[in-house]
Amino acid sequence: MACQQNTSNNILYSSKFDDIKYFGEDSFLLEGTDIADSLKENKYDRLPASYKEFVREPVWNLSKNSAGLSIRFISNSSVITAKWELLNNFSMNHMPDTGIKGIDLYFKNNEKWQYINTGLPSGFNNEYRLIDNMDNELREYKIFLPLYDGIKNIEIGIDNSSFIQKPKKSKKKPIIFYGTSITQGACASRPGMAHTNIISRKLDRNVINFGFSGNGRMEYPISKLISESEPAFYVIECMPNMYPPDLVSSNTIPLVDLIRSKNPNTPIILVDLFISPINSLDKNAVKGTNEMNNALKNEYKKMIDRGYDNIIYIESSNALGNDFEGTVDAVHFTDLGFVRYSTFLIQKFKEYNLLND
Repeated sequence: MACQQNTSNNILYSSKFDDIKYFGEDSFLLEGTDIADSLKENKYDRLPASYKEFVREPVWNLSKNSAGLSIRFISNSSVITAKWELLNNFSMNHMPDTGIKGIDLYFKNNEKWQYINTGLPSGFNNEYRLIDNMDNELREYKIFLPLYDGIKNIEIGIDNSSFIQKPKKSKKKPIIFYGTSITQGACASRPGMAHTNIISRKLDRNVINFGFSGNGRMEYPISKLISESEPAFYVIECMPNMYPPDLVSSNTIPLVDLIRSKNPNTPIILVDLFISPINSLDKNAVKGTNEMNNALKNEYKKMIDRGYDNIIYIESSNALGNDFEGTVDAVHFTDLGFVRYSTFLIQKFKEYNLLND
C-alpha cells in the first residue's frame, strides 16, 4: 500500500494503488447546489448550517445525503480512480447499495455525457478504480455522488504523469426540484439514474435536488430557501408526501407566494400524483389519488383565477408509461421509471418553452 499526497490540503492518505496521485476539492467543481461552502457544515450537504434549527430533524438528517450533487473535472490521465468517505454506510431492503452510497463516472463524448462505470461501495471508506488503460487525451468528467448517504470527503486519483483541473461554471440558470423520496432518487440502481441527474445530463444544466424522503411537504423553511435562488424554473413534485389532501390545500399557495415574493416571473411547475400500479385493482387507492389530485388542481385554479402567471400544472398519469413496469414497490421508481419520467418532464419543459436561456 502506497501513501499519496493530496496536493490540495497537504494531508497524506493511504492508497492501494501505487501508480496514483490524489487530488481533493480544489481540483474539481461541485454542482447540484448553489449554497456557498462557507454556509454549510460540510461541502456536500444540501442545506445551510443555519437551517439545522429551522427545519424538522428528519429533513435536516436527509439534507446530509448528497442526492443530486456531482463533481466535474478535466484531466488527461490514463486512469481515473476515486476515494470517498461515507457519513452513515446506510442500506435499505429495496434499493441497491450502488445507488445508496456508490458513485457514477461519466465523460463528455461529442458534447453528450456518457456513462463509464460505477464505484462500488464497500464500507465507510472506499477506493475504486473507475477506468484504466486510456490514452492521454484531455477529457471532461462528471461523478454523481451517493443518493441516500452523505459524503464526508471525496478525492480523484490520476496517474503520476498527468494533471487535473477545475472547469468553468455553467452560465445556464439551474433547475430546482423540491420533492420526496422519488426526487431524492429512490430506488435508482446507481446515482446517475435518478431523474434529476438524468435531466442534468440530457440538458447539460445544473439541477438542484431538494428531495427529502418521506418529508417533501411544501414546508415554509424549504420554500423560503428555494425562493432565495434564481433558477430557470421550479419543479414541485411533493404530492406523494402531501396526504391528507388538506395538506395540499394549506401548503400549495403559501409555497408559491413565498417563491413569488423573490421570483415574481419564474415559472413554477406543479406535478400531480402519478398513478400507482395498485390503482388498477384497489378502489380505495383510486379514490385517494383522485382526492389528492383534485386538491392540487383546486389550488392551481384558485391561483389562475387570481391572476398568477407562469404557474404550470402537469398531469403525470402516463409519465411512467402504460405497462406499470416502472416501480420497484408500486411507488418508488426503478431505472426504467426514472428514464421514462425524465423523458416525460423534458418534453414538458420544451412544450412550455422553459429551456430558452
